[in-house]
Amino acid sequence: MARILKDYPGVSLQLEDVEGRIDFVRIFGRPGPVHVEIGAGKGTFLLNQARAQPGENFLGIEWARRYYRHAVDRIGRWGLTNVRIIRTDAVTFLSSCIPDDSVDCFHIYFPDPWPKKRHHKRRFISARNLEHLIRCLKTGGQLRIATDHADYFEQIEQVLTSRSDRLARIDFPRPAGADPGEWTGTNFERKYLKDQRPIYTIAARKT
Repeated sequence: MARILKDYPGVSLQLEDVEGRIDFVRIFGRPGPVHVEIGAGKGTFLLNQARAQPGENFLGIEWARRYYRHAVDRIGRWGLTNVRIIRTDAVTFLSSCIPDDSVDCFHIYFPDPWPKKRHHKRRFISARNLEHLIRCLKTGGQLRIATDHADYFEQIEQVLTSRSDRLARIDFPRPAGADPGEWTGTNFERKYLKDQRPIYTIAARKT
């Protein structure tokens, strides 16, 4: 019998709570570094990283309702107070709701590769979306990306290289939940590693 997933109002964030550009201090009830995960899935990264860095604030964005509900239930059961999760379209939220110079790190792990050529325009990592990521990052803020899709990774490298005037490549820092042999420790990565797929990572710092 499947476990009933609970909603935790202290974890789940609604669009009406944002009111235009998000006020991270108000949302988290305190100041502190802000991490945003785009495509939070079932919340594995958020859970592990928020536990490892209790002094930092984490916002997860997830569109799939079943993943969103699972992540909210998971974070809520652990009683973590430094995580909020919102169910919304990441592109719209990024462009309309996140203020300039407000984010310390964006985490984008295994975004949908949209492998068919006619769907490539739907890929999240694009020149247009990168401009919003750069706008939202603080100076010195980081962008961390992982994918199992070689063609998408080639595009990601090209997009980031095109803004080398604002982004400096850095080594990819492994999150707290990554086991030996893993890069991110997410559910998707563990599934792909079992299938013996190569994992590609890239990280950059806003200059």
